[in-house]
Amino acid sequence: MLALLVFCLTSVNLAAAVFYSKDEAMKLAFGDDATVEMQSLFPTPEEVAQIEQLAKVKLESNLFSFYVGKKQGAVIGYAAIEAHTVRTKPETLLVVLTPDGKLRNVHTLAFHEPPEYQPPERWMALLANHSIEELSLNQDIQGVAGATLSTRAAINSARKVLAIYQVLIQNKPN
Repeated sequence: MLALLVFCLTSVNLAAAVFYSKDEAMKLAFGDDATVEMQSLFPTPEEVAQIEQLAKVKLESNLFSFYVGKKQGAVIGYAAIEAHTVRTKPETLLVVLTPDGKLRNVHTLAFHEPPEYQPPERWMALLANHSIEELSLNQDIQGVAGATLSTRAAINSARKVLAIYQVLIQNKPN
């Protein structure tokens, strides 16, 4: 009986997976030889309303950290680390944008739900090059059977990061 209890308690943690550390995520986003600077963004209430309208997602915080990748002083892209609860457990995504604010890719950094609920990397790759208007589940992007909540969360994170870029970074001096 004790062995069964120990197995049950430890098996919950077996599903949890951390794939990349923060440093590894920055290398994944910008390469080994990039300089990475963090920007802390504090939107006004009006900017929050704009972001929520564009993203079609309610914001949980009024503080956002964007990472700016640079090589030889030139911006090579932007990234944001997005953490949220999928069903009952957390997921952390890295959303990477091109220098002109287009969605380059989305990577799973950590996933604590059961592995069968995680969208595969090839599905995440389908999000690339879509505009904020094109990112919608079952319209332009098909869901993954058994991972509906995870795919929805990934799309919402990408929309949120794109909206934050458009409102708080685009057309503003670095």
